[in-house]
Amino acid sequence: MTVEFEVRHAVHPQDYTTYTNKRLRENFHVGSLFVADQLKLVYTQIDRFIVGGAMPLNGDIALETIDPLKAPYFLERRELGVINVGGPGRVTVDGETYELDYKDALYVGAGNREVTFASDDINRPAKFYLNSAGAHKACPTKKLSLADAVKVELGAMETSNHRVINKLMVNQVVETCQLQMGMTELKPGSVWNTMPAHTHSRRMETYFYFEVPEDQAVCHYMGPREETRHLWMANEQAVISPTWSIHSGAGTSNYTFIWGMAGENMDYDDMDKIFPADLASGEPA
Repeated sequence: MTVEFEVRHAVHPQDYTTYTNKRLRENFHVGSLFVADQLKLVYTQIDRFIVGGAMPLNGDIALETIDPLKAPYFLERRELGVINVGGPGRVTVDGETYELDYKDALYVGAGNREVTFASDDINRPAKFYLNSAGAHKACPTKKLSLADAVKVELGAMETSNHRVINKLMVNQVVETCQLQMGMTELKPGSVWNTMPAHTHSRRMETYFYFEVPEDQAVCHYMGPREETRHLWMANEQAVISPTWSIHSGAGTSNYTFIWGMAGENMDYDDMDKIFPADLASGEPA
């Protein structure tokens, strides 16, 4: 088993406006998170957030520390959110094992020293999608399913955004330090994942797109409202959104995505909405 990681730097919005599509992808796009028997991590200096993936085949994968953390173990000063987007698997936290089926989640609090990931069936390996944020306090580890989530149904077929938001790791469901995670499922015929678009200056956010059919894609929009750019996303790819950026996408099919957030505010509804007419105006806020 190997650990592969990279570090991404924070980006000023004025610098972002000069980026080519290649540079945009280098800074914000995250692909190939699931490689057999590897722990893959992207450490962004935007709120010190980590996006990662683990796909165990031939044994357990350990959550090993990486040099940027300057810590003897990964969760010394961090918390972790795990959502399984593959076959059934297991996460063991300091000797206690949690069974995670498809779309099951696990919150792991700071201070846990040993975390390992395993698949139940090598022919249907688990795919553990990971988000991690800094934590100044330890919260209890807790397994979550979609049945535990706070569910909000929004949108309509007429506006192509009929969707169900499953709030998994929010303060109504589980105590966390600053990490929030959830899953939004689009209904057949709907393609817009977030509309109206918005920003939240006290939180960054990441999106992980999955259940995207093999021959389809999602166009992810980002940037200040007067300088939006787009990234084409394939199945099981993620994107990093700074606090100054909108985060919204439209697919060539319906799909599901996992959102993860970190920052100084735990209020899910703290956002500055940007309506389609605002985007069309081309004017700054």
